[in-house]
Amino acid sequence: MPFPSDLEIAQSAERKPLVDIAAEMGIGAHHLEPYGDSLAKIKLSALEELADRPKARYVVVSAITPTPLGEGKTTTTVGLGQAFRHIGKQAVVAVRQPSMGPTFGIKGGAAGGGYSQVVPMELLNLHLTGDFHAVTAAHNLLAAVIDNHLHKGNELGLDLSDITWRRVMDVNDRALRNIVIGLGGREDGVTRQTGFDITAASEVMAVLALATSLADVRDRLGRIVVGYTRDGSPVTASDLRAAGAMAAMLREAVSPNLLQTLEHTPVLVHAGPFGNIAHGNSSILADLIGIRGGDYLVTEAGFGADMGAERFFNIKCRTSGLLPDAAVVVATVRALKAHSGRHKVVAGRPLPEAMLVENPDEVHSGGANLRKQIDNIRVHGVTPVVAVNAFPTDHPSEWRAISEIAESMGVRVAVCTHFADGGSGAVALAEAVAEAAREPSEFRLLYPDDATLRDKIETVATKMYGADGVSYTPQAARQLDTYERNGFGHLPVCIAKTHLSLSSDPALKGAPTGWTLPVREVRASVGAGFVYPICGDMRTMPGLGTNPAAFSIDVDDDGTIVGLS
Repeated sequence: MPFPSDLEIAQSAERKPLVDIAAEMGIGAHHLEPYGDSLAKIKLSALEELADRPKARYVVVSAITPTPLGEGKTTTTVGLGQAFRHIGKQAVVAVRQPSMGPTFGIKGGAAGGGYSQVVPMELLNLHLTGDFHAVTAAHNLLAAVIDNHLHKGNELGLDLSDITWRRVMDVNDRALRNIVIGLGGREDGVTRQTGFDITAASEVMAVLALATSLADVRDRLGRIVVGYTRDGSPVTASDLRAAGAMAAMLREAVSPNLLQTLEHTPVLVHAGPFGNIAHGNSSILADLIGIRGGDYLVTEAGFGADMGAERFFNIKCRTSGLLPDAAVVVATVRALKAHSGRHKVVAGRPLPEAMLVENPDEVHSGGANLRKQIDNIRVHGVTPVVAVNAFPTDHPSEWRAISEIAESMGVRVAVCTHFADGGSGAVALAEAVAEAAREPSEFRLLYPDDATLRDKIETVATKMYGADGVSYTPQAARQLDTYERNGFGHLPVCIAKTHLSLSSDPALKGAPTGWTLPVREVRASVGAGFVYPICGDMRTMPGLGTNPAAFSIDVDDDGTIVGLS
């Protein structure tokens, strides 16, 4: 009998009333705002009621450098959250809201998979409670205010060649990456070049994810820099008198969303900052609620430990003040075989046949990447645990190879079958994480606030990526000087690079050495609270493939969604 699809599993699941799910976290029904019978928002007033409850152990789920197919990090996060119940512990899961760009593109949704999913998965992947739309609208309101300001005389003296604020939408559309607006007559606005990014790359989304209250959202929105005058002075959303209206549009979106797993573990879904450009973590507000809601709070950081986990530690934890107790590094046979350099994995295509042949030696050949990502966790003083996300096409000898790599570094490791078996398939992982989380925390940031921006970039490049150093284009050097001069030097850095390699070159697998990180441009997300150097050819607006997932998604005669993955 064929294994059912993720959508079939999700749609056949029995869900508990959300008031019961919330009650397990110590949250009363009066703090819930229902959205139908399967979704709810948690009012921020719940924070006061939870304040006296003990803090949970704080666990972040990261990974080795993934293949373009992804290695099941969300599935592992959900499976681990479910597994804690099997060992007599209560967990809360906190994850990002999926962007509909990937959902309709190649990647598909991000609700987990198999019997380790967040439900209802179709609502999670399509709109949820409208937070992405609120971010899109608030972002584009500011864009409209900018162009209206230009049309009405440009009193603030914005340099048309140095306006950094673009527009956003939650769809993959490469044709909108670079556009000219204001064409037509005089009343149609000022003609200038701009473009669109995907909503997950919006600074407003990063603001939502890093804020600690609605008042903090309002303050951060006001600090957003939209461009510069000819003398290099920043112009902000507050200067344009747009921040208040933007905050009003986000008044509902600031509240985290409550869902559940297939096994009724509470799940907080909130915000969805882009994993390459922004810091790629779910919201601080969700974590501030979840940290008081059980014995363990399990959250997920985007891409590999060099990216999402580094930003979790140095941006999110720096802002929230919450200290992690353990970190999971998800590893797969197929990814480590890819890091041997002998196979090419392409999104949307089957794995190469040679990759499915039993070959533990190839796993060992790619093991340098796992070792580096373990080191990337340890350099922050956090205890790592390796989760082997088992696939049916793997061989037990290959799982043993991953275990041997982890054990050679003195790291706990567990082979997990949570995709097929749900929480029971991750019990060994839950036990290992529980042990790791009981070890004394020695958490430390990678760099101090008062280091220069160049020092911060070079610290991340050399310590996390294994680069020999950093090179800057003349443009990037000028931008860094401008940001330091304007008082942005205290901000952490969020380096935008490929997620497919520890380096800035996606073709370099394993743990490459002898290379230099090329910084071609630097942007400042002052409202969100970080500076992001852009390395290599990074896209902030993805495109659709030849056969995007959108071709398979439909509704039947009863209005039930079909074809979603």
